[in-house]
Amino acid sequence: MTTTHRKRPELAAFLRTRRARVTPADVGMPPGFRRRTPGLRREEVAQLSGVGVTWYTWLEQGRPINASAQVLDAVARTLRLDPPEREHLYRLAEVPFEPVPERLTRSVGPEVQGIIDALDPLMAVVYSSRYDVLATNAAYRALFLVPETVRIGVPNVLWTLFTLPEEVCPVVYRDRELPLMVATLRSWYGRHVGEPAWEGFISGLSEASPYFARLWASGEVTPPGPRVKTFRHEAVGELRMASQSLQIDGMPECRIVVYTPEDEAARAKVALLRERSERVWPTRNPAS
Repeated sequence: MTTTHRKRPELAAFLRTRRARVTPADVGMPPGFRRRTPGLRREEVAQLSGVGVTWYTWLEQGRPINASAQVLDAVARTLRLDPPEREHLYRLAEVPFEPVPERLTRSVGPEVQGIIDALDPLMAVVYSSRYDVLATNAAYRALFLVPETVRIGVPNVLWTLFTLPEEVCPVVYRDRELPLMVATLRSWYGRHVGEPAWEGFISGLSEASPYFARLWASGEVTPPGPRVKTFRHEAVGELRMASQSLQIDGMPECRIVVYTPEDEAARAKVALLRERSERVWPTRNPAS
């Protein structure tokens, strides 16, 4: 049995269960008499969605008919599908899925903050897909909370790295690491083309940093992934750190990034940084 043949019965069953869940009162219709179906009738879904009754019936029967994104959106609205259900409908109907633009995430909840705090002495941070810094733990701040980044005042890693003078940039191999970060940014940007917040961010950073503008114009794309990076800190010198990204349930475009020392020398320097930071900086989260 082909993938398409497997998906059609699943699509039919999914639509029937979603239709049974919606009552006439939910969509502003009178309940009527002699209603034997627990939810909406097929013809009611078709009418509310602006499609033909026969077409919708065939769709719910799993017949091999074509559906456009506009029609599926109308059906999704009628059946009151939430975002994961809407995506599931698209996948089953084999229509390219375009997610609804989401509001920019500005913070994390206490559960996520508690997780990254518990990872200390490992350095941990929560990034958005745009590299906004949403939360940090004390170990992360010990390495990256230096006077230059504090003065910039923009809680975004890319903005910091591209606008700091090269001699104080915490990333040692900028010409290797920054192009990878920009290519990762572009892999997320494809979901947000035309959105004012994203377009404003790209244009603003391009104006602030000609180097970023050149990298962005190159069009390179790469997904997020584990890296080994070398950082510098004026107090301890260079540290080789491995990074690993962890997904967060309910925050699809955010990730926890954890940095671990690559060798004993880096591990010792991290410990020194932590002791120094407790003397120099107050205990607080600059991203909160």
